[in-house]
Amino acid sequence: MKIKAVIFDLDGTLLNTIKDIADSANFTLKKFGYPTHPVDSYRYFVGNGVDNLIKVILPEEARSPETMLSFKKIYLERYGTHSMETTRPYDGVPEMIAELKNMRLKLAVASNKPDAATKSTISDTFAEETFNVVLGGRSDVPLKPDPTIVHNILGEFGVPPAEALFVGDTSVDLETAKNAGCPSVGVLWGFRPEEAANSGADFVIAHPFELTELIRRAL
Repeated sequence: MKIKAVIFDLDGTLLNTIKDIADSANFTLKKFGYPTHPVDSYRYFVGNGVDNLIKVILPEEARSPETMLSFKKIYLERYGTHSMETTRPYDGVPEMIAELKNMRLKLAVASNKPDAATKSTISDTFAEETFNVVLGGRSDVPLKPDPTIVHNILGEFGVPPAEALFVGDTSVDLETAKNAGCPSVGVLWGFRPEEAANSGADFVIAHPFELTELIRRAL
């Protein structure tokens, strides 16, 4: 296995964003007069894009297109100004990224979080140009597990799928890797470790330093 690039999921892989997502979602639910959800439940609500998040957390009778659109607008406005209240990199992630940069690997982020929020969260957390490409959910591109976002990144890198690791914490990420033809790494520190361990990843790791060791052996 020769690795030239590493593509990361964002939420639950690089950053622990769950409380800020939950707080903004619950804020919006309260604003609309709907019941809120425990923060921990959001670990299972996220991962498939903001529209799916909203659909899941709203009461079934409130899922009209009009309500969902209004809810989305307020949620994104709230999250846009409160996305970094508690969001932090997981322990060992900054050091892992620095080491991968030292290896001269191409690095990317591929998230189902809206593109603007993905880019702002990364820029608020990591130094400029840490990642060569950062892409989130866009209206003209299917969400993961569709492999289009990965193919977009690899096309820009000029790297074949077999030479790019895809790293994530959920079955959505590991299915994305499979669909794209990339070797996959499931991480156990994220939102849904049971999925990372049991969704057919090529490699499963418990700490970020294990990724650098895995890649160093492959170089």
